[in-house]
Formats: sequence, C-alpha cells, structure tokens
Amino acid sequence: MYAIIESCGKQYKVAEGDVVFFEKLDVEEGKKVTFDNVVLVSDDKKVEVGAPYVKGVKVEGKVVSHGKGKKILVYKYKAKKNYRRTQGHRQPYTKVEITKIKTAAEKAETKAEVKAEAKTEAKVADKKATTKTASAKKEAVKE
Repeated sequence: MYAIIESCGKQYKVAEGDVVFFEKLDVEEGKKVTFDNVVLVSDDKKVEVGAPYVKGVKVEGKVVSHGKGKKILVYKYKAKKNYRRTQGHRQPYTKVEITKIKTAAEKAETKAEVKAEAKTEAKVADKKATTKTASAKKEAVKE
C-alpha cells in the first residue's frame, strides 16, 4: 500500500516504513506527525483519488531528525561590468519515518472489532453472573 501526500508545497509518494526528507517541519525529534492532505491512496485491490484530497485517510510518521542538505553554490555574474558574487546555501530538512497509512475502511473495521469484542465480553460477564447466582442458589439450598 502506498499514498501520495501533499506537504510543504510538494507531493511525496510514501509507503509504510519509508524514510522521507521533507522541508523543515516545526516538530521536535521523536514526536509523531500526521499528514491529512492525502491526494491518492493505492492498495493491491483499488486506487482512490481525491478531489482534491481523499476523505478519512491519514498518514502517520515519526520525526527521526532535523538537518541541512548538501551545499549548493549560487553565482551571480553580469557581463562586462566586473560584477561577480558567490553565495552558498544549505536547505534545512526534516527526516520522517512513515509508520502507518490509516484508511477509512480500517477505521470502520476497528470500530466493528471493538463492538464485537464488547459484545463477547458482555456475554462472558452475563454467563459469569448467572453461574455465580446459580452456585449461590445451590449453596443456599444445601444449607
């Protein structure tokens, strides 16, 4: 499964476990970051394209580190004017590891699973309560 997300004015193709370099984000190292602007989601079965974004889909990641990119040289020059300027630049970035792509279907499945677990727990609790009352009645009859 992969997704195309929009962040920092650019689009990135991400999958679970990928390490992506974004332009500098204001998030501390080790913290979670969530990307809501998901343009496309694809799994083995189908592809969902948003208009402009896919609803109910989020991409979660963990900030690994912050840093600066490779130095590039910017050179200004004007012919016949004896004008030359050299300047260096290092673009700051944030390194993010993608941990999970949450889709709306997964949310619905987890909600259904939670409801099913709650029902089974309620049934088990009812059985325990009925067995306790039945055993209490038997003890009362014995006495």
